[in-house]
Amino acid sequence: MDLDDIDRAIIDHLRADGRLSNVALAEKVHLTPGPCLRRVQRLEADGVILGYAAQVAPAALEQGFEVFLDVELTAYDRATVEGFETTMRGFDEVVELYRLFGAPDYFVRVAVADLEAYEHFLTEQVITIPGVSRISSRFAMKVLKSRGPAPVTARSR
Repeated sequence: MDLDDIDRAIIDHLRADGRLSNVALAEKVHLTPGPCLRRVQRLEADGVILGYAAQVAPAALEQGFEVFLDVELTAYDRATVEGFETTMRGFDEVVELYRLFGAPDYFVRVAVADLEAYEHFLTEQVITIPGVSRISSRFAMKVLKSRGPAPVTARSR
């Protein structure tokens, strides 16, 4: 689909605030409400806008501690790969799961309450999945840019 500058502006404003009213959005992109609404509906129907969601503070859901995992498998047969992927997708702690080309085989973003919860998740759930050969855990020192909500700091309060 070809997106023009107005479509891109609509997308940018809705990404920043998905609760904008159509009237406010139309004003921001310099359209009248009718044509603006039709554009939004077209972007939704064409699968450009996939949906709307609330951004929730991870700590409120006991998911304020994030860990990045590099995971390698012992075998790459269909049963091992599908078993690992299905199991990992089923864990609430897994926020993102990517199969990669090359090593490592997977990149996983995990969100839990704290270090103790992560240790439990790793040893009781991830390591027990058949076919897992190696896991490397990394912890972020500071979030500098994210698609999620802006991190709350003492200065931003």
